[in-house]
Amino acid sequence: MSYESRHVAAAFLAGTTVTYLAFAAWQYLASQPDQTQTARRRRTKLGLAKSSPVSNKSPGHDDPNSPFISQSGVGVGIESTISNTPLVLIKSLSEHTGCTILGKCEFLNGAGNSPKDRVALSIINKAEAEGLLTPHSGDTIYEGTVGSTGISLATLARARGYKAHILMPSDQATEKSDLLVKLGAIVERVTPAPIVDQMHFVNRARNLAKDHTANPQKPGRGLFADQFETDANWRAHYEGTAPEIHEQTDGKIDAFVAGAGTGGTISGCAKYFKEKLGANVQVVLADPQGSGLYNKVKHGVMFHGLEREGTRRRQQVDTVVEGIGLTRSTRNFEIGSDHIDDAIKITDGQARRMARWLCEKDGIFVGSSSSVNCYAAVKTALQLGPGHTVVTILCDSGMRHLSKFWKQVGDVGGEEDMTFEDLMK
Repeated sequence: MSYESRHVAAAFLAGTTVTYLAFAAWQYLASQPDQTQTARRRRTKLGLAKSSPVSNKSPGHDDPNSPFISQSGVGVGIESTISNTPLVLIKSLSEHTGCTILGKCEFLNGAGNSPKDRVALSIINKAEAEGLLTPHSGDTIYEGTVGSTGISLATLARARGYKAHILMPSDQATEKSDLLVKLGAIVERVTPAPIVDQMHFVNRARNLAKDHTANPQKPGRGLFADQFETDANWRAHYEGTAPEIHEQTDGKIDAFVAGAGTGGTISGCAKYFKEKLGANVQVVLADPQGSGLYNKVKHGVMFHGLEREGTRRRQQVDTVVEGIGLTRSTRNFEIGSDHIDDAIKITDGQARRMARWLCEKDGIFVGSSSSVNCYAAVKTALQLGPGHTVVTILCDSGMRHLSKFWKQVGDVGGEEDMTFEDLMK
């Protein structure tokens, strides 16, 4: 072959190779899904889509050219850590009852580390959609809370460009208000008062929000979160918590057990489960001592015979349990009250023993409301008999209850192991 022929052949081969590689690259790229659509589908799965009740609607997030579009395996902001919490088998309780007792790990929600993350995000999204909140305008979210909702709101307010002003009873664990201060919230610990008193922590939050909006000297507006009455509360669980549990169990649930602080969790879940499973699932309220909800479910009356509405000085009377239990009914509780089949009253002693048991036997370190839920779940399992599946809520970590509840529980270890009979006495 001549010198010229060799060069022509080489050029032909090189051109063919380049053409093939270009065609192969084009085929590969064409086979990949549209990145904008992929990001939107992923955001939908994460609960961040525009149509979701707990969606992420921060400015720019719906722009396909925004740098905030999620990449593969990457969430958009702290909001993306909310929901899709694990459902775990509580081994020791399951072994002793012969039932499958499952705990929904709501303390693993990543913003405020409790089920209230779902509620807080739902409240903020609803307010933004209605034009009641504008980021970085000075708008302030006001709420009356015993702690967890305030922590979730304060965290998400920081993420969304708002301020938070939290009112809470002065008899709640101090680590909750300390944490709120570290999150940048304005915190007022107020003297416990009956709901008819304007100095009740919920009423004071509502009034402060109104005063803020009416004051031209204050930047932005005041929004009263109103967790006890807003539909954004129970809907967060109807559209989030309950469907997750249903999917995680393949719909095989014999009983759902939960306490009620605002009533949103048990109402939203009860409404969903009854619509999906009907009479095949039993919904049970776990109620601490001092609360009137047990009597509301069992007897149709809110208070004991010797009590008059509005005379109690606290939300919960003579109990170390925080976060659940009420002496009044709320809209969120009433939404699902017809779907609640039974109620179980749990004493402080039973809650303390369950907290110690879970830590000693399972390494699960939870707060007082989770202990109440688990004790009621065990009682429900024993009533149903072996072979049934009981689901309950693990609300928050024991780290928020060190100065009050866990101070009474004491240190784990250093004494003879507790038996199941000791636990259930």
